[in-house]
Amino acid sequence: MSPADNRRLRDTFVELAGTLVADYDVIEFLDSLTLRIVELLGVTACGVLLADHLGTLNVVAPSSEQSRVLELFQLQNSQGPCLDAYRTGQPVLCSSLPSADDRWPLFAPAAQAAGFAAVYALPMRLRDQVIGAVNLFSDSPGSLTAEEIELGQSLTDVATIGILHERIVRRHDEVTGQLQTAMNSRILIEQAKGVLAERLGVSVDEAFVSLRRHARKTSTRLTEVAAAIVDDRLQVP
Repeated sequence: MSPADNRRLRDTFVELAGTLVADYDVIEFLDSLTLRIVELLGVTACGVLLADHLGTLNVVAPSSEQSRVLELFQLQNSQGPCLDAYRTGQPVLCSSLPSADDRWPLFAPAAQAAGFAAVYALPMRLRDQVIGAVNLFSDSPGSLTAEEIELGQSLTDVATIGILHERIVRRHDEVTGQLQTAMNSRILIEQAKGVLAERLGVSVDEAFVSLRRHARKTSTRLTEVAAAIVDDRLQVP
């Protein structure tokens, strides 16, 4: 790694650790994770899926609209790398989606149609407990290096520990409360993205960038900014 990469990596772990405070917000935490993974690993998009108390995966933190749609596609068709990583507790590496048509006859063509050429999935696992998975999408074929996969798994492990820590602190007997809060926040953010996209005449992804930028600039939670946009209490440039 170059000195600049080492500096970004250090800043990433400091940033993620800084979210594990009294006012911890799972969506804020996972949104930061997806952004940093995209930046550090050079992938096109990233998404996080968490399991509920019944073991059903839910999309909670996609980095882009394309990744969100593909993750929902996986869940609706019970097929794809994220499901495999969750079920096995092992990383799933696919450096060439055209070669995965037999493995995922529905997902692989859909991912290629969305413009992706490679996909990876990393389990959110602590010892024998798997709570979800992280999807990585790339628009160019070719494998991530062993070092990059290890880094991606390390960042995923940080997220896993953070989520499990929050459950212990809040004494969640089940994951229902935490996941429901995350899903409610995600719905609000998706609504705000749509409102902002229409208001500014931009794409949904560009609207999300504006939403994130305003939240960071004002040191305000994403969900609070989203609520203000939906309620028409805030104009984001």
